[in-house]
Amino acid sequence: MEEMEEELKCPVCGSFFREPIILPCSHNICQACARNILVQTPDAESPQSSRASGSGVSDYDYLDLDKMSLYSEADSGYGSYGGFASAPTTPCQKSPNGVRVFPPAVPPPPSQHHLLQHPGSLPPIPRNSCITCPQCHRSLILDDRGLRGFPKNRVLEGVVDRYQQSKAAALKCQLCEKSPKEATVMCEQCDVFYCDPCRLRCHPPRGPLAKHRLVPPAQGRISRRTSPRKISTCTEHELENLSMYCVQCKMPVCYQCLEEGKHSTHEVKALGAMWKLHKGQLSQALNILSDRATEAKEFLVQLRNMVQHIQPADAPGRPLVTSGWGTLKENGVEFEACLVAQCDALIDALNRRKAQLLSRVNKEHEHKLKVVRDQISHCTVKLRQTTGLMEYCLEVIKENDPSGFLQISDALIRRVHMTESQWGKGTLTPRMTSDFDLTLDSGPLLQTIHQLDFVQMKVPSTVPAAPMLQLEECCTQNNSATLSWKQPPLSTITVDGYILELDDGNGGQFREVYVGTETICTVDGLHFNSTYMSRVKAFNASGVSQYSKTLFMRTAETAWFTFDPASAHPDIIFSNDNLTVTCNSYDDRVVMGNTGFSRGVHYWEISVDRYDNHPDPAFGIARGDVLKDVMLGKDDKAWAMYVDNNRSWFMHNNSHTNRTDGGICKGATVGVLLDFTRGILIFLINDEQQGPIAFEAMEGLFYPAISLNRNVQVTLHTGLPIPEFYTPLEPAPPGSVC
Repeated sequence: MEEMEEELKCPVCGSFFREPIILPCSHNICQACARNILVQTPDAESPQSSRASGSGVSDYDYLDLDKMSLYSEADSGYGSYGGFASAPTTPCQKSPNGVRVFPPAVPPPPSQHHLLQHPGSLPPIPRNSCITCPQCHRSLILDDRGLRGFPKNRVLEGVVDRYQQSKAAALKCQLCEKSPKEATVMCEQCDVFYCDPCRLRCHPPRGPLAKHRLVPPAQGRISRRTSPRKISTCTEHELENLSMYCVQCKMPVCYQCLEEGKHSTHEVKALGAMWKLHKGQLSQALNILSDRATEAKEFLVQLRNMVQHIQPADAPGRPLVTSGWGTLKENGVEFEACLVAQCDALIDALNRRKAQLLSRVNKEHEHKLKVVRDQISHCTVKLRQTTGLMEYCLEVIKENDPSGFLQISDALIRRVHMTESQWGKGTLTPRMTSDFDLTLDSGPLLQTIHQLDFVQMKVPSTVPAAPMLQLEECCTQNNSATLSWKQPPLSTITVDGYILELDDGNGGQFREVYVGTETICTVDGLHFNSTYMSRVKAFNASGVSQYSKTLFMRTAETAWFTFDPASAHPDIIFSNDNLTVTCNSYDDRVVMGNTGFSRGVHYWEISVDRYDNHPDPAFGIARGDVLKDVMLGKDDKAWAMYVDNNRSWFMHNNSHTNRTDGGICKGATVGVLLDFTRGILIFLINDEQQGPIAFEAMEGLFYPAISLNRNVQVTLHTGLPIPEFYTPLEPAPPGSVC
């Protein structure tokens, strides 16, 4: 019970709820905390005067700033709730739980602080006050009733009271002679708390005591409480008790509300019937949520196993363990070693290539030096020759002998022109540049390295890998189970199909329920209140894979079903989502439910909505091939009770037995209890057993069924708990024969 402690704490004060009230948004809050967070809306004064009257942000500023949130509430359909209307929110603080808390506009004086503990003595709430839910932040303007307009949550108050008492102190054994030991169990029949030694000595699990029910001490303490039941009164008419339920407004109402209030034209139903219906709906929702919690626990176990397989074997504090997937050394260390070896091989190849490229660079370097040095040597020789020719020509020009000059001048002029032309044909252009002609393009290689990834982690095989069950998509609903699976993410082997196997729900042999290529399958027609084991394997032309992990799935304990139009007689008229049926024919017509039963204990009720001229409808169970145009029970395929306004009979194969006084009328309720653990069928009228056990030795597959005629109209109610007067047998353990 400690896990629900947060559900029992007020979002404002952070303590356990005290005198909780229910806000229209369905959230709860302490009555004292509700008064503490009230905000009085500002009077009708101009925004300009408010802003000019002082520093900071005024109330009107908050109204202006919150117009957008006010409009969004109206657009989304929140609006007003009865006598309450939407109101703007105000600046907030933080509660102990981290929830926004809206402070009162004017804090109460110190002399009134003690009044918060006694709401009945508090001063009246100012007019135009509003309250904002600290959880969903919806704001409401209070009407003249103030906080009295909100109903008190007596159920939550009772749960808080029981929880606080269960944590008060440990219960002691009532049979210890000297110092009592702490009690471990409580017998509901003996009404005694036992410790383990006293239970073995005084309450052995054999003989007549074997049928006694032992419960934990805390649960036993709760069952022994005999506090008087508080009667809830109407918030509109405080002197009237709540006696009916308004279907349209979804709230309990009193007699005066039906006579003169706003519920006078609404559809209403009996408070007790709706109480049972909503309890059944909550039980069904809790069953589904419990299945989700069980799946979450199994998923956590799977994740923890994955941690064991993923974590390296040499990690601190990690022993080497062995599982179905191999040792940690195989799964972790060897895989890492393979990865390191592959990367080292790539690095070695890169180093070899680097040496080859460096060798080419050195050759290019030597070639460039040789070319430049050869050009320097050639240019140096040529320049020396040119300089010598120039000096010789200058000395010739200094001679004063004309005839001697003319004898050699023509040849010198040709030599000078020839030498000059030789310098102009690229001789003064470098044959080699200082830059290297090689440019390394590493872009494609870098891109390839970045794209380097794992293609397949295991040694290639032609047989498919074992499929993986997708727990987040596997679920049960009523007596159907949906399973989903997939291949491992890195598997590349072709799969031709899958084989899904289930056991019999009682620990028996597995059997094939699906063979095909789909990766999701829904199996219908399972037993209620049973645990099934399921597994799947893949196959291709090379063979069959290993099985997946085994998944445990539990079907619903309580059945939810409707009438079945497909199998009903054509004269049957359906309404209310196939929960309400009627028949205008003078002859009896049969309609069955859409769900069959073959195991467990099941109970459903049929309420009589219209009953005129004293016809005799029949209620019971039937095989799938029952006759549809005669009264239920006329043939050997149905077991029924037919009843009029004064008495009833049991009927099977047109044999009438056990006439019993007591009939039905408009508003009556007929209950059907089918118990496969004992193989019996029992009928009830208005929560009282009608006659003895109707039929025994019930085995096989049965469907709920009724027969109607002459405008009788009934409504089906399913998902109901077993009546309190009836104690079913404990179910047989898995693997045993029922």
